[in-house]
Amino acid sequence: GMAKIFRNFLNLLDCSERDTLTSLLNRKSFDDTFFKATRRAAPGQASSGHMPTSDHRQAVLPSQCWLGVIDIDHFKRVNDGFGHLIGDEVLLLVARIMRSSFRHDDRLYRFGGEEFVVLLHAHDEQSALAVFERFRRNVQSYEFPQVGHITVSIGCTGMRSNDSPSAAFERADKVVYMAKENGRNQVRCYEQQPEFAGSQDQGAGSEI
Repeated sequence: GMAKIFRNFLNLLDCSERDTLTSLLNRKSFDDTFFKATRRAAPGQASSGHMPTSDHRQAVLPSQCWLGVIDIDHFKRVNDGFGHLIGDEVLLLVARIMRSSFRHDDRLYRFGGEEFVVLLHAHDEQSALAVFERFRRNVQSYEFPQVGHITVSIGCTGMRSNDSPSAAFERADKVVYMAKENGRNQVRCYEQQPEFAGSQDQGAGSEI
């Protein structure tokens, strides 16, 4: 009986951290999980060997963590043109594509509306960009029922020493808007933008 009560309690805790539509982590859980997800792995620390390798990233956890903000392009047109039920279906399918595009230990969030967030480990900037670019292509090539093809704009940034959830999110969010203002359907990296060069006192290579 006590075990059943404990299981129910754990299920309630899990539900409070999940988005009700997509079952991804929700915005409420972001701050709580941010520091766990970005904790630097000990040098030489290997994975358990059960980690999926569909994205060809090495099994040894790197020291660098990356935050990506994903925004569905022209999502209002989907809701206005096809209705909110179809809009919800698009969100569910985008969440499914996220799960198949990222590793099982990457943290996937829905922040509300058409905005999603990812925390992932990658060895360097190019590796992180390749992962986000693959997800962008996966969305672009998927044919959504009734809607057809949609695209996403993505902004990412590397974690910095003593970073905070709000500061990292703000950096990634800035380059999402840059992507949207420059044609959409693209990945932009904060550290590659000359406009923000002056603020890179602790750049993408900083240890966590």
